[in-house]
Amino acid sequence: MSVTKEASGRRSVQVEVEVPGTPEEVWQAIATGPGISSWFMPTEFEEQDGKPIAVMMNFGPGMVPRSTVTDWDPPRMFAAQGEGWGGSPPIATEWSVEARAGGTCIVRVVHSLFASTDEWDHQLIGTESGWPAFFRTLRIYLTHFRGQRSAIMQFVAPFTGTEAEAWDSLTTALGVKSLSVGQRWTTPTGVPPFSGMVEYFTQSPYDALLRLENPKPGVAALGAYNCGPIMVAMNVYLYGDQAAETVARETPLWQAWFQKRFPVPSQSEP
Repeated sequence: MSVTKEASGRRSVQVEVEVPGTPEEVWQAIATGPGISSWFMPTEFEEQDGKPIAVMMNFGPGMVPRSTVTDWDPPRMFAAQGEGWGGSPPIATEWSVEARAGGTCIVRVVHSLFASTDEWDHQLIGTESGWPAFFRTLRIYLTHFRGQRSAIMQFVAPFTGTEAEAWDSLTTALGVKSLSVGQRWTTPTGVPPFSGMVEYFTQSPYDALLRLENPKPGVAALGAYNCGPIMVAMNVYLYGDQAAETVARETPLWQAWFQKRFPVPSQSEP
């Protein structure tokens, strides 16, 4: 991964993925609130006179950045600009959809900022490294659940130990540690009942995708990462007309399980 640097001071990173669907279908998945919420984070578009003017993505309590839409050309591309991360200069983001033969499209996202030093390159590289995991979920969504209603459950918990230990703890507790891609999976006794198939599993970075069959069709994305403290995470995307109802029922069960399995360290702990 590297940052492209131009004489003007513009620095950028680019990530792309090939997905199934027509440009119009893919556009709905990457340029609407319900679409983006189906594979990334809960998202809303603010409109004025029928045209989007801002994008708000909900990364958690107190973390709902607002970006101003600067270009809008459906179903080809849109661009937005928002505040920088951690004090960096403003960040511009451009999304594009490019049709390919065989009923697929290339989705491309470019993040850029202007700076005279390398000080903020790590911010761009960090953002670049996060997209492949979400793009794998986007591909599953467009392959199996395209256009369906969706609802999301998000769980994040701190872990005292290394990333490797956090990943081992999470995957062992969920019963997926020893499984391979394509194998069937059911949560062990004492874990809320989910079942499905392993779609993706890697330890570089720590990331797994489980395509769910029960309690409803969907995707569970697992991860362990270092963001200052070590964290374990699980995003669950459910699809279909009963997705929201199922999420409302299942969320308290999973919250209780995460709180018991990954309790918040007390202030006295190092």
